[in-house]
Amino acid sequence: MTAKKRKIVGGFNRFRLMLTLVVAVLLPVAGLIYVNYSQLRLFERDKVLEAAIHRDFGEVLLISEKDVNKKAYSILEDTRQSFPSPDDTTADKEKKLDHLLATCPTFSYMVIYDEKGVVYRSQPRLMGDKHFREQSEQGATMYQKWFNMEAKSYLEGIRKKKKPYEFYPGQTKRDDGEVYSTTAIFPLPGVAKDRVVLGVAAFNPDFLKQTLFPKMIEEVLAEKQAEQGGNRVAMIVYSGDAEGMSDIKPLTVSDGWGEGKPEITRKLDGIFQGLTLGIKFQGTSVQQLGEMWVHRSFIILAFLSLMVIGGLVLTKHIVSKEMAVARLKSDFVSNVSHELRTPLALIRLYAETLELGRISTGEKKDQYYRIIRKESERLTALINNILDFSRIEAGRKEYEFRETDIGELVRNTLDSYRYQVEQQGFELQETIEPNLPTVFVDREAIARALVNLVNNALKYSDRDKFLGVKLYKDQKAVKLEVVDHGIGIDRRDQSKIFEKFYRAGDPLVHNTKGSGLGLSLVRHISQAHGGEIEVESSPGRGSKFTLSLPLGSPALGPSAA
Repeated sequence: MTAKKRKIVGGFNRFRLMLTLVVAVLLPVAGLIYVNYSQLRLFERDKVLEAAIHRDFGEVLLISEKDVNKKAYSILEDTRQSFPSPDDTTADKEKKLDHLLATCPTFSYMVIYDEKGVVYRSQPRLMGDKHFREQSEQGATMYQKWFNMEAKSYLEGIRKKKKPYEFYPGQTKRDDGEVYSTTAIFPLPGVAKDRVVLGVAAFNPDFLKQTLFPKMIEEVLAEKQAEQGGNRVAMIVYSGDAEGMSDIKPLTVSDGWGEGKPEITRKLDGIFQGLTLGIKFQGTSVQQLGEMWVHRSFIILAFLSLMVIGGLVLTKHIVSKEMAVARLKSDFVSNVSHELRTPLALIRLYAETLELGRISTGEKKDQYYRIIRKESERLTALINNILDFSRIEAGRKEYEFRETDIGELVRNTLDSYRYQVEQQGFELQETIEPNLPTVFVDREAIARALVNLVNNALKYSDRDKFLGVKLYKDQKAVKLEVVDHGIGIDRRDQSKIFEKFYRAGDPLVHNTKGSGLGLSLVRHISQAHGGEIEVESSPGRGSKFTLSLPLGSPALGPSAA
């Protein structure tokens, strides 16, 4: 495949990858993000969350009103059933009413009216209050006059109601100011319809303020917190106007109310007409909660969007990398095939020439035999590289360490390749320091590393054909240097040339066939021996590779199997 065709195919693959990511992933995700964003904007504009909370608060207030009314009616019904009979004597009526008031501090006074007149009895606990005492002194006279004129009409109206009560709520004076109270008027049970008999029971303001409403609020809030959790709420019972909260008179306030107006209010009717229930969140408002929720939702949506975009970028990067590796493997197969074909063709050519007997002189035959041997060694080295790479990839590569004269090993390896070096017109400068200590190495592996470094120098040297090999001791290591005056390596490529299949971007590199495995194997061999491989190079000025081997027992590196 030509470079142009390969470029077209690579571009098509990248286009197909991008098209797949856009159609299969990006468009659905973008649509989902847009829908969520639009929904959040709709929530923000239409105050959907605030409206939902207001509805919930309204239900809480409705339940609270029903609860407090139910309790009040239950108390009134028990009291009505315990009222004295109109047939009792005045003394008995007073005695029974006093007993009711003594045992039930719920009421501030009680009244019974019949044909005999009015019996008015006050709560003894409240007689210390000046204003209450004055009201008690005038109470009997006031009710006598009132019922003499209105009792019959009241009785007829009450009997038409579902519940036999008529209520008169309002403010009443006490020593500490005006307080809220409500008075119930009712017919007595078991009394003939042709008789005009009425009972009166006035709720004690202290009972309303300290017992009835606080208990109701406590039960309602505890139930709501148990069911829903989240932000705690607070409630208030007050009389007056809530606009600005300056004219209201709080009757009962729950813990955590603080300051400010209620979010939702409900005016009570019937028993506690004139009072209002209010509810709000502790320490915040519904508007603030709505804004906070929308803001947090936008942040989460933005974070998820970034995560999706990051995932797409990462996916593209991984897939592109895998495609690049696949392309490198394809190039590797092509290059290896070419490298195998070249020595095989030469071996076959010279072998056929010798077989046909066309060479008459012994000297020419020896030359052909040397070429066949050298090409065979070249072929063997290439195959060994591939086999070693295969074992390393499979995790089955093993090294056999033994005490070795490293100088002799390097010298013998160079002698085997001296002919090939000289045939390519290279000047070989060999410097081996005498009396080097022995090292523990795998002889075959070190020889292959040297051969790969030498071949690398031979392949990528253009005009100045120089090859220098130097072996010397440096502190606690023996170092093997391979120097050339070739094309050099750019700094950005120096950290990548030891990766498998990687080939630098120089045109000479791409025009030269190679497997891209040589330097990768050199690095693996050096790490397996507890050493390292370093490179010093600059474009156009050649390269110097330095292989360090530790002295003494082998320190196995992480790559050693």
